[in-house]
Amino acid sequence: MAKIEVFENNYPDREYWISHVNEEFTSVCPKTGLPDFGTITIDYIPGKLCLELKSLKYYFLDFRNKGVFYETLINEILDDLVAACRPRYMIVTGEFTTRGGMHSVIKAEHEAEEGDEG
Repeated sequence: MAKIEVFENNYPDREYWISHVNEEFTSVCPKTGLPDFGTITIDYIPGKLCLELKSLKYYFLDFRNKGVFYETLINEILDDLVAACRPRYMIVTGEFTTRGGMHSVIKAEHEAEEGDEG
């Protein structure tokens, strides 16, 4: 898995939102082996660190050939991103394209304990 890089937040005492959207996310259905397509949105309030976008792009590319269910995928992304930047708050949303008449939206969130922000 690609390493998620971070950089120092210039405004760690200010509560503000950052939103990153990957509209070209792909992974593989573990049942059929067919590709899954979707949009992954990361909304977060940073602590002391922010996510670096180039490394985030390469992190997402590692899922291209990985067989994983949507629910596992979104929770895994959240866990990896929280471990990398220790945000005050983060929500990861996966909105996947319609397949077989079903459209799925999966959301997972993290809220830091008092004093636990990176």
